Amino acid sequence: MKRLSIFLITIALIAGMVGCAPPSQNLEIRDWYDLDAIRDNLGGHHRLMNDLDSTTPGYTELASPTANQGKGWQPIGTSAYNLFWGEFDGQGYEIRDLFINRPHEYYVGLFGLVGYRGVIKDVGVVNFTVSGSNRVGGLVGENWGTVSNSYSTGNVSGSSCVGGLVGRNDDDSVSDSYSTASVTGDYHVGGLVGWNEGPVSDSYATGSVSGDMNIGGLAGINWGTVSNSYSSGNVTGDSDVGGLVGRNLWGTVSDSYSTSSVTGDEDVGGLVGRSYDSTVSNSFWDIETSGQATSVGGTGKTTAEMKSIATFSGAAWDICAVNLGETNPAYTWNIVDEQTYPFLSWQP
Repeated sequence: MKRLSIFLITIALIAGMVGCAPPSQNLEIRDWYDLDAIRDNLGGHHRLMNDLDSTTPGYTELASPTANQGKGWQPIGTSAYNLFWGEFDGQGYEIRDLFINRPHEYYVGLFGLVGYRGVIKDVGVVNFTVSGSNRVGGLVGENWGTVSNSYSTGNVSGSSCVGGLVGRNDDDSVSDSYSTASVTGDYHVGGLVGWNEGPVSDSYATGSVSGDMNIGGLAGINWGTVSNSYSSGNVTGDSDVGGLVGRNLWGTVSDSYSTSSVTGDEDVGGLVGRSYDSTVSNSFWDIETSGQATSVGGTGKTTAEMKSIATFSGAAWDICAVNLGETNPAYTWNIVDEQTYPFLSWQP
């Protein structure tokens, strides 16, 4: 039934991309009016030319708490027949002060629904307040495309499939990205991604995460793959609560770790809360900071062991020791031996 559902959604997504779409245009985005115009050019290749914030023209009308009768920003891409399938290149700039208050709506974020071939890259969404119902994220509500080199900071809330960066990640990827957002919801809630069916790699989350079921520091529920990633924010839930992944369902976790504090009532783990027919390899959690001595996957280590390169090189991680304040981009992971936890070499 799940695969049939995915097939039907895929047909709708493709139909939305090719059916009656207007000719695409490429936009240079310098203010909120330009950003809003993307919704009329969903297949174009667009570039952000500068930071946008509350002082940028168009903010009051389009993205402020008073815009759209108090609903704030209208997400770009709101259904399978009206989705973003072009390319958005942030060029390293930030979109700040975004406000969205749509607690009864699906596909909520700066971009609501990104379809196949859609690309979101090199952008930060900062100091936002985003509220929705299902498929809610600071940057993307639901992703069928590619999200890379992007980050989010702010507050995200919703009911189901709620993530600091992406609410629901389907068959495509999230990579080289992070979130420090505070995330709250009911089901499938994660610091980076609420619901994951694709690959998440080389990414991390540090914000607090809270909810009821399937609550994780990085991903609430994982049907896909999580690799070379970590979480460190406080995680609180009722059941299926994990420092990195709340519930690992036919999913794979590798070369990842968590130092998150984890609290819950049922199926609680330092790395993974609950698992079914899944694989966890070469992954660790801090038994001291987590407050959890057990996990359905991974290996628990003391804080001192988590700051020792021997723990990770012994597990064949792509890691090297560096001096404080330095990085070595030739390796996926860096560590200041006996001083820091591992960190991704691309981290700012």
